[in-house]
Amino acid sequence: MANQQQSRDLSFPDNNQAGILYGELNKNLHLVEQNIGVTIHVRGNGVHITGLGHEVDLAADLLEQFYGLLNKGFKVYTSDFAFGLRVLEANPKASLAKIFLDQVYITAQNRIISPKTKNQKTYIDSIRYNDIVFGIGPAGTGKTYLAVAMAVSALSTGQIRSIILTRPAVEAGEKLGFLPGDLAQKVTPYLRPLYDALSDMLGPDKSADYIEQGIIEIAPLAFMRGRTLNDAFIILDEAQNTTREQMKMFLTRIGFDSSAVITGDVTQVDLPRSEQSGLLHAKNILRSIDGIKFCNFSKQDVVRHPLVQKIIGAYEKNPTTK
Repeated sequence: MANQQQSRDLSFPDNNQAGILYGELNKNLHLVEQNIGVTIHVRGNGVHITGLGHEVDLAADLLEQFYGLLNKGFKVYTSDFAFGLRVLEANPKASLAKIFLDQVYITAQNRIISPKTKNQKTYIDSIRYNDIVFGIGPAGTGKTYLAVAMAVSALSTGQIRSIILTRPAVEAGEKLGFLPGDLAQKVTPYLRPLYDALSDMLGPDKSADYIEQGIIEIAPLAFMRGRTLNDAFIILDEAQNTTREQMKMFLTRIGFDSSAVITGDVTQVDLPRSEQSGLLHAKNILRSIDGIKFCNFSKQDVVRHPLVQKIIGAYEKNPTTK
């Protein structure tokens, strides 16, 4: 029966919420049609779905769960339908509310930041309940952005007194020497993604004020040497480009009442071939230590343009193509 043509009728009593669910010019329904393979017709305050049995059930579940989210005050974007579909395809019994309603932070533009995939939800919970968390996976999976959101949330609620964001500047040797400006100007391009995330969370003015006051510090990894970081939320980004020695140095900076999140993509190591990535080494030797959690992401967790997920998949299938 699941592979035979079937149909289902759904009713959404609140016309305003139904209109938001459908999207402008029914664009949300069109996305569901294109991605699942069903046909959806709007009929008054409900919809009529036709297609193969399992596809109809998937589309109906998706729409009913998002209608429920709307009734709970969740602001649904068209992109959320793609994220929700991935979750339900992987686990038809999944509750989108348990993932999407986990509010991490509200940005300066009043946009709610919340996990969009099961792995993102696991990542957020791991940060809440562990002192050191590693987020490992491809670009676009929200590793750094969600970590920054958690840091800003902790700062706003008084759980910490400062945020420290750092990255290794892989080219911090001779090549940087040819760039104009002082050291700060030379390393700023490496740290720009962290500035951008903070500006998105807090707004440009507030983030600049916090940086000027020293409440938020953004610096190359080398600047962490010799310090002990207490009452802080510390994020090491692009950790695949740390050496073993740098990773050990960073991890031993963590002081009392501090949390650390280390993010990286082990497929994007820019170190010399003779140098082992500190992230890979840490993954091998720290996995069994209580209080340290490793969270892995895949292309299924990509929350950028849909083509990014396909691009990552293509490179995974052809890792040695020249």
